[in-house]
Amino acid sequence: MRLHFIGVGKMGLPMALHLRASGAVVSVSDFDAARCSLATEQGLAVAADTAQALSQADGVFSSLPHDAALLKVADQVATRANPGTFWVDTSTVSLTASATVARICAGAGIDHVRTTVSGNNKMAEAAQLTVLASGPRATYDRVLPLLQCWGPNQFYLGEAEQARLMKLVINLMIAQTSAMLGEALTLGRKGGLDWHDMWRVMGASAVASPIVKAKSAQLSERDFSATFTVNQMIKDLDLILGAASDHQVPLPQTAITRQLMDAARAHGDADADYAAIIKAVERSAGLSA
Repeated sequence: MRLHFIGVGKMGLPMALHLRASGAVVSVSDFDAARCSLATEQGLAVAADTAQALSQADGVFSSLPHDAALLKVADQVATRANPGTFWVDTSTVSLTASATVARICAGAGIDHVRTTVSGNNKMAEAAQLTVLASGPRATYDRVLPLLQCWGPNQFYLGEAEQARLMKLVINLMIAQTSAMLGEALTLGRKGGLDWHDMWRVMGASAVASPIVKAKSAQLSERDFSATFTVNQMIKDLDLILGAASDHQVPLPQTAITRQLMDAARAHGDADADYAAIIKAVERSAGLSA
């Protein structure tokens, strides 16, 4: 099977490598020349001509940063890929853009599945992603053996935009967990609790969710190097609040979390891990971050 993967960023590159390891012939392309160079170093074939690669592919995969990139790629796939080609997109984008792309694909005879993924780049590298899929069931069944190389859990959620919405639901909870940690840790620190002690106790308590445990080793050392940045979380929070507005769902806590992410960005943490929201809360309490 010949596959073309568009967008080999921190998530896309390991996913493309897993597809190759599954036995597929994989070519790649990216808007960023540096990512193409990295893909070449990893032994992937970078397509000299994306249009030609699309015309020769049995299936297309993509991992894209925002709505505009998705819409641009949709035009390329619709005009260059052959009818009957499947397209699996993993991007976190708005429901509106996703629905537009679905209509473009239907008009061009492209079998399109939305397959958002839950997990960070380290989980992608370890093939531990959770796949959330929606779109035509027959196409999902066709690509499922490929999706299984990304991780142990795949969920088919419906015929339309359910996968996009589910990803936003999950990311809402991730963002709110970081805000909750910010308030809890700041209260403890301001009251005299030791930073390391708090992380040790939380990890053994009823609040020790998988994400808290995953973050504890790094954050207990106050290491805010990014697996997912403040800027990226702001983008997702804007998508979440937009979806909430469309569905007339008030999200007051999420709106506050969005403002705290802005505070983190204003203090120079735009490219730090989204957990830098903890430092924003600390500053608001008069603590040094």
